[in-house]
Amino acid sequence: MNGIYSEMTDTEALFCDETEGFRTPFSAEPGDEITLWFRTAADGADIVLLRSATKPSVASDSDGDVALCFMKRAVRSGRFDYWQAHLRLPEKKLYYSFEVRRGREACLYGKTGVEPGCALDNLMTWHPFSMIPGFRVPEWSRGAVMYQIFVDRFRNGDPSNDVISGEYIYLGERVRHVEWDSLPENLDVGRFYGGDLEGVRQELDHLKDLGVEAIYLNPIFVSPSNHKYDCQDYFHVDPHLTLIPKDVGKLVQQGEPDNRKAERYINRTADPVNLGMSDWVFANFVNDAHDMGIRVIIDGVFNHCGSFHRWMDRENIYGHQGGYPIGAFSTRESPYSHYFRFSTNEWPDNDSYEGWWGVETLPKLNYEEAPNLVRAVMDIGQKWVSPPYGADGWRLDVAADLGHSEEYNHEFWKLFRKRVKEANPDAVILAEHYGDPSSWLGGDQWDSVMNYDAFMEPVSWFLTGMEKHSDRSEPCLFGNGPEFFRTMRENMSRFSQQSLECAMNQLDNHDHSRFMTRTNRTVGRLGTNGADAASMGTNRGIFRQGIVMLMTWPGAPTYYYGDEIALCGWTDPDSRRSYPWEHQDLEMIEFCCCAARMRRELPALRRGSVIELSAGDGFIVYGRMGRGADSNRVVICINTSHEEAIVHVPVWKMDVRDEEVMRRYMLTTEKSYNVGVLEFPIRNGMFRVALPPVSSSVFAVGERTRGTYDDAEPGDPSWAM
Repeated sequence: MNGIYSEMTDTEALFCDETEGFRTPFSAEPGDEITLWFRTAADGADIVLLRSATKPSVASDSDGDVALCFMKRAVRSGRFDYWQAHLRLPEKKLYYSFEVRRGREACLYGKTGVEPGCALDNLMTWHPFSMIPGFRVPEWSRGAVMYQIFVDRFRNGDPSNDVISGEYIYLGERVRHVEWDSLPENLDVGRFYGGDLEGVRQELDHLKDLGVEAIYLNPIFVSPSNHKYDCQDYFHVDPHLTLIPKDVGKLVQQGEPDNRKAERYINRTADPVNLGMSDWVFANFVNDAHDMGIRVIIDGVFNHCGSFHRWMDRENIYGHQGGYPIGAFSTRESPYSHYFRFSTNEWPDNDSYEGWWGVETLPKLNYEEAPNLVRAVMDIGQKWVSPPYGADGWRLDVAADLGHSEEYNHEFWKLFRKRVKEANPDAVILAEHYGDPSSWLGGDQWDSVMNYDAFMEPVSWFLTGMEKHSDRSEPCLFGNGPEFFRTMRENMSRFSQQSLECAMNQLDNHDHSRFMTRTNRTVGRLGTNGADAASMGTNRGIFRQGIVMLMTWPGAPTYYYGDEIALCGWTDPDSRRSYPWEHQDLEMIEFCCCAARMRRELPALRRGSVIELSAGDGFIVYGRMGRGADSNRVVICINTSHEEAIVHVPVWKMDVRDEEVMRRYMLTTEKSYNVGVLEFPIRNGMFRVALPPVSSSVFAVGERTRGTYDDAEPGDPSWAM
């Protein structure tokens, strides 16, 4: 058997992944016994050989690290045999793959499926399965429905804390408070709408109705911009988002060159009375969310801070307030001077510090040369997930950029994870990351990432043909089903199942164009096309397809505020429009509520395996399933073309049998959606379905979490034969 993979029969029946259906327990400690399952066609294999090692690539069986185990044919279920093996989890990360033999034929099966051309001498496939000893993600985060909130634009629940026009100077201009229904401008960071935590608290019922289980808040710490990615004080929540009990002082007058006379701002953001009250309000907000069954994730921006930060204090905010150590901008004798890299010794007012991407308002933090800085940020990481605040995790901004070397970056995040998890083992750690995240997802750093590569980008290309900023169109990717599956298969292989299940899947967010705008398939930005063009030519049918894929693909489906009303907008800053509470799209809200309810009632959508069923020009069909015929199984069909598509779906691959009945659970089209349950027969393991133009359909068979199908009606035979 030392040759190259040969074309085996019945390879379509082969299946395995890292879900609980094919590996138990889901997480384990070194020395624990784990059980692995592998599926073949009934009598489709003579031998299934489990190959395991503690290295991802092994050249030959002479390497003593490799263990070979003949699996036992344990269960027959309909068309399939399920093979089983037990082994002890080693101290190191376990890699494993399968060799399937039938007669003189053999193939290797790994994380991306059968791997043609992979030499059988190589005891691991190119994409082996893996299991990380001791790696656990919070149970609540696995498949949780999340909701991202850019706080200033969500809801103004307390106008008394609003930024006042002329309160201070930012980027050379006096800041402005603007009307709620005004649109963002190109230079928008100094324009404030007044959204706050009280506004979020008032809408917790709205979020609960949407099925939201966790809120992700864009930065909430003291900061001068509306986006707050230029932190001024990590140790306190910005009083502009909470309460300001001590609200005195003058505003900056027209013509003032700097913030020396910004008395109101200095008092609001640096007075200990205001800061203490603000932190207390946040603690109560988290308690209120928890009482509603909603977790709270906060944003940590630790690669850089802001030039207003008290460690730098370029604006002399804290020097004027008093009671704070002097900032690094003013003197080399500052206790914070090593927190930054200065290229000259020209104090006072030394502006030669390193800025992230050269931006002077974003000083990059110099961890390698400042042990006290490391200790401070570790304390911050621990503080906010601990009582009395009790946040449920961190989203980490530009996390891979932190530090000045990749080696140090990994060292830092290992320490950060240790401190956070010691304080709150149930806290999740999610990072903003583009590209391969695998070196951070080894169980000792991040739990997972904002899932650009294995959700947002491939979904956007397939449904709209648009890049996620609306900066580029690629017609060859629009509706390209085989390429969608190929990309997903490759990019998902970089995640462990633990990381995949809590990956933050989004259609859009604060850094990218709104998905509804991308449905117009138009390249553009606010500065070139104007705000009105973001709403022109949009397609509600494509948007509904996006929501269906969001709720049915593996991971944690995450709304960006306003997705539930199909809010439009070009990329940043236009994607940060205020939520139009007086002009809501109630029909779209109802649809999103139905989609979330569908996800709750069909357990395969949260924890089940994903399997490719069919793909072509303009359509994809995929399934979610447990192991065996007794499990819940769901089929999702997406048609991007403007013509009806007739698709023959091989539901036999999901162990769906002819005596079972497939029930349509949801249908969306360009004009509407329907959640009435219809029943359709299965014939010879196939399901013939006519997909309307620009539609999505969800079919299910097997056990539901709650509810019944007693009111199901026979389906139109033209839909399934």
